[in-house]
Amino acid sequence: MTTTIRRLLVAVLLIPLLGLGLAPTALAAGTADPGTASAASAADDRSADIKDRLAAIRGMTVTEEQPTTTGHRFFLLTYTQPIDHNRPWLGTFQQRLSVLHRGYDRPTVFFTNGYALRTAPTRTEPARLVDGNQVSIEYRYFTPSRPAPADWSKAGIRQAATDAHRLITALKRIYQQEWLSTGGSKGGMSSTYHRRFFPGDVAGTIAYVAPNDVNDREDSAYSRFFQNVGTPECRAALTATQRELLGRRDRLQPRYAADNAAAGSTFTTIGSADRAYELAVLDSVWAFWQYSLEADCANVPGAAGTDDALYAWLDARVGITGNSDQELAGYTAYYYQAGTELGSPSFDVSALKGLLRYDYEELYAPRSYVPRDIPMRFDPSAMRDIDRWVRTSAERIIYVYGQNDPWGAEPFRLGRGSEDSYVYTVPGGNHGANITRLPAGESAAATAKVLEWAGLGDAAAHALSGRYQVPPIGPLDEVGLKLERARP
Repeated sequence: MTTTIRRLLVAVLLIPLLGLGLAPTALAAGTADPGTASAASAADDRSADIKDRLAAIRGMTVTEEQPTTTGHRFFLLTYTQPIDHNRPWLGTFQQRLSVLHRGYDRPTVFFTNGYALRTAPTRTEPARLVDGNQVSIEYRYFTPSRPAPADWSKAGIRQAATDAHRLITALKRIYQQEWLSTGGSKGGMSSTYHRRFFPGDVAGTIAYVAPNDVNDREDSAYSRFFQNVGTPECRAALTATQRELLGRRDRLQPRYAADNAAAGSTFTTIGSADRAYELAVLDSVWAFWQYSLEADCANVPGAAGTDDALYAWLDARVGITGNSDQELAGYTAYYYQAGTELGSPSFDVSALKGLLRYDYEELYAPRSYVPRDIPMRFDPSAMRDIDRWVRTSAERIIYVYGQNDPWGAEPFRLGRGSEDSYVYTVPGGNHGANITRLPAGESAAATAKVLEWAGLGDAAAHALSGRYQVPPIGPLDEVGLKLERARP
């Protein structure tokens, strides 16, 4: 459908749209509506309280203000978004977000973790580096930011990028200094996708540990990773642990099933407790390298481990209830995306030959984690488009990876068309890699770029010279990524 025809359709349907709380001009342009004259005046009045200015944005509702001990103000809000940005007359849903207010004269960092919103005040590394405001968004289709009933075909990356675009456009009336975007893991992926479709929304992006599965059919990079990560002794101990967990299935799997039953867990989605147990064992080595360091190899139980030691190690890595219906329900949107656009990893499991009961390719796939009443069809062009854009057109993006993080086996790579963009790797780092953990020279250079893009020129120069004083880590700061079962 051409742009002209689409605009004509929007014009024809103006009257029904008024009942959605979104003005026609905003829907046609895909941007936030300035609202009535009085609301616009209230939102733009810098003498007004920040809470009142936020509430004055059309479609925005302040649901809670939480106290902080750091001088910031922290708000939880909802924002009215179209279910389908291409056909906004189909309805709306309420998307959750938070605002950590530092000051109108400070830069603003737009943060997505790619999952559900964290409802306690936290500050990402870029927000700390620039001492700025932070706007955090809940990714669409993670509850409660999900339409009811849910049309899952609208859970894709283009729709989510447009969510971010509309919200940033609306809030730029309040926060008029430079904007940056950031996210870790799936959030790093999401921040890249947003820049691909709306490159001018922010001045720069800092994407942490972001996987880039360009060709979902070709996953040899993950097998090579597991064949080379760490020491041979550690790899051997991990393989032995997996083999023992599977070899002692007759004793450990009933214990696993009983503990899940006691917790009220069911396995309708995965299919059975036995399938869930095998998936947990397959995930355990991935999860080990995702969140552990080489020093933790000393705690791997290996072939000599007791039943109790092996079971406790599995629980610590993936969580005994991690594959239950109750746990997976919070991640349906992720697995749907993985099975329709993002892709998902697979790797060589020949070392477990003779111990696996189920077909690996069928079991270790996104379809296993999504209820069967939700249809899925994979689009191989989605990630190829993103990868092509990063290599040929990306500007002002920093990627940070951990050397020993399996999610970095297929990273974003820059090309001849990438401008003012950088890839850094933390030696020995895991899925918690960040700028602070880089070698000193690289950390200073990356920090300087963040400050430069944020419009803090003098601070950027001082960062390169070693004279910039990074604001200290405090109670609001994230110093690592939340532990999540083998998910990016």
